[in-house]
Amino acid sequence: MKLWQKNYKLNEQVEDFIVGDDYILDQKLVRYDCTASIAHAKMLGRIGILETEEVQKLVKVLDELIELDKAGKFKISKEQEDVHTAIEEYLTKKLGDLGKKIHTARSRNDQVLTALRLYYREELTDCKKLVQDFVAVMKKFVRKYGRTRLPGYTHSRKAMPSSISMWGNSFVNSMQDNLKAIDFALGLIDQSPLGTGAGYGVPLVIDRAYTAELLGFRKVQRNPIYAQNSRGKFESTILHALTQIMFDLNKMASDLVIFTMPEFGYFELPREFCTGSSIMPQKQNPDVLELLRANYHVVVSHEFQVKNIIGNLMSGYNRDLQLTKEPMMRGLEITKKSLSVTNLILESLKVNKENCNKALTKDIYATEEVYELVRQGVPFREAYKTISQKY
Repeated sequence: MKLWQKNYKLNEQVEDFIVGDDYILDQKLVRYDCTASIAHAKMLGRIGILETEEVQKLVKVLDELIELDKAGKFKISKEQEDVHTAIEEYLTKKLGDLGKKIHTARSRNDQVLTALRLYYREELTDCKKLVQDFVAVMKKFVRKYGRTRLPGYTHSRKAMPSSISMWGNSFVNSMQDNLKAIDFALGLIDQSPLGTGAGYGVPLVIDRAYTAELLGFRKVQRNPIYAQNSRGKFESTILHALTQIMFDLNKMASDLVIFTMPEFGYFELPREFCTGSSIMPQKQNPDVLELLRANYHVVVSHEFQVKNIIGNLMSGYNRDLQLTKEPMMRGLEITKKSLSVTNLILESLKVNKENCNKALTKDIYATEEVYELVRQGVPFREAYKTISQKY
């Protein structure tokens, strides 16, 4: 039975449209919703709504539910609509009327906000670790090949001498900045919305600071309207941090797609990282790099999808917000997978020093020739004109 069940049956087609795939997405939130429910039950015990024994029973069953979820044995049905209904039904089945008490002093609106923030916190922490791994792996790559020189390009044409060190460290520096973006997003969501109810508080004196502490939040998100208005706003901030990461992976993949071409051959991908052709037996295709490159645009589209969904909504909860869940989850999933496969690529990527050296043709040193004349006292513009006549 739905948590909002009335004395009439919802039209089946309308129900199917409203629920959509949300119950499937909510499967990811079971553990986090149970964790928040444990904190909520303890708070209800603290303020005298629940007896100590009742709190213990609820916590025991919620812990049991977490283990069932980890084992893949707890499934949310379409009829249940969402994770919140599924959990409350399980509690009621196990504990009778006690299970019906868990929803005291909360709404599904603050319930889902809390579960999502716990989920985001863990996912962003995973992303942060993968970015740190990228930095470490790239630094190792630079230590191995950094002294090798290769052409630098502007306008997709040879410009000036560069090096593997300069190339690799550009991504190290950028990813280090991306860590700041992740930390900002983590700081933003580090406030507990639990206890804000549907968006206007609850008519009970509750201890929101206590649940915030139990759940590891730095502070309470005080204003209940802002708690609801922050849904989508916080998600778009997280996705923006993810697009910064994906932008760098896109740039690196774009470089490697070109620089692993036989016509360049500066870098070499292991054969086991390349696919073949169904008609051309000689092909070794860098599909992994091409999809890595494309995934940036997918995550950007998810960011704008969220921003478009939340625009023009009046203050408070609106069902439109349900549709921010999928792009948010997909954005996190794609970013984590992309970082993981990039780190794998970097561990196996090789540099062909011979091809790099061959590419350092005489014209690439033209600017150095200009500055050699400058060091001899020739005005820069005159030196520039003199050398330009050679090329």
